[in-house]
Amino acid sequence: MSVMHKHHVPGLLWPFAMLWHLLAVIIGLTGRFIAMILGLVFILVGVILSLTVIGAIVGIPMAIIGLLLFLKGLF
Repeated sequence: MSVMHKHHVPGLLWPFAMLWHLLAVIIGLTGRFIAMILGLVFILVGVILSLTVIGAIVGIPMAIIGLLLFLKGLF
């Protein structure tokens, strides 16, 4: 999440500043959600590729990267 700096906002511009802050929070949460979904997809594809011996060379690192991406989006 972004930290809102303590700047003096004139009274008439206050609604626009709050709207801007709300949009920044929504975009930040959306990015985390997309990272989690992408991480789950990488894990799923990695596990499916790991079912074959040749695919395990690519599948295991893909699943690990997916797990790390999911954890990064979660925390």
